[in-house]
Amino acid sequence: MTILTPKTEAELAEVIAGTQGPICVRGGGTRPGGHVEAETVLQTAALSGITLYEPGALTLVVQAGTPLQDIEKQLTDEKQRLAFEPIDYRGLMGTSGQSTIGGVMATNTSGPRRIQAGAARDFALGVRFVDGTGTVLKNGGRVMKNVTGYDLVKLLCGSWGTLGVLSEVSLKVQPIPDTSACILINGLTNQQAVDAMSKALGSPFEVTGAAHAPEGVDGHPVTMLRIEGFEKSVSYRAAQLKDLFGAYDVSIETTPEKLSAGWKWVRDVELMHGLSGDVWRISCKPSDGPELAARLKADKTLFDWGGGLIWALLPERTDARARLGEFAGHATRVRGAPLTNIPMFHPEPAALATLSKSLRLKFDPHGYLNPGIMD
Repeated sequence: MTILTPKTEAELAEVIAGTQGPICVRGGGTRPGGHVEAETVLQTAALSGITLYEPGALTLVVQAGTPLQDIEKQLTDEKQRLAFEPIDYRGLMGTSGQSTIGGVMATNTSGPRRIQAGAARDFALGVRFVDGTGTVLKNGGRVMKNVTGYDLVKLLCGSWGTLGVLSEVSLKVQPIPDTSACILINGLTNQQAVDAMSKALGSPFEVTGAAHAPEGVDGHPVTMLRIEGFEKSVSYRAAQLKDLFGAYDVSIETTPEKLSAGWKWVRDVELMHGLSGDVWRISCKPSDGPELAARLKADKTLFDWGGGLIWALLPERTDARARLGEFAGHATRVRGAPLTNIPMFHPEPAALATLSKSLRLKFDPHGYLNPGIMD
């Protein structure tokens, strides 16, 4: 196997232009996904460094191979953050290394705050990338006042390297709020929890996280509702939400360390760390969540995004789609041995599959970039 590690965008373009066969594109290697048959691995980790950071403009420009932890440290020093709360997959996948911002954007990795702030792609102002012919392309801008061509920017985010290899990303960032709190509701069934989360998200109290674990850290069901902002506002909203669910066993957690650990537990799906089996990620209508969870009969389950995201641990080589049947959403196989009969991504409708194939053919006419990963 040949491993290529270009250090500049020009080297990246030269490598791709000179390739004669399939390439497995890899960032930090923390989330291997799908099955790519390629003898050449292209690692982007050497394309590293923050090229522009303007805290006053809430703007960050960074090379694609920059470790996520370096970015988060720089932002924290200025009391800012990535609002989309990207997941750290290492514990779930049993991998090492460091997540890179290019990998985060290429997979559109978004955490619990997505329900309020939006997905990773919603914070991309611009991108630079190299397509399958070795041509350097750019789209969008480096600052918020110069954003154009938003559609192509969003198209690259979530394309898993099949349209091009990111070399640079421009991002909006967000101030870290003064304080936060979490309303904890104990003992709810899945249906009660989804109803409660929907009620909270539909309230005027600006919930920024809504998750439910049928088995919490103590083994009992717990529903979590997060609010953030100015101290007085958070105190008022927390009290209002507690009153809203007064019929249940409700408490309010405000300890920063416990809040951080609790939402990291949700974000990184720590419930399933170290356990054998296949991990599936089901995106659905929140109202369908309890029924879909019942169909799955999973060993472990975690609801996020108000019930619109279900993490499920199933026995090895179990096809979650066969258990789910027809539903409005999609199921992605996040962890498990490569299987030709169980693809990673949910099969697309015929019309959408044709469009996706046409786009890949346009940007990667030879089909060299991560071939087969999205089929």
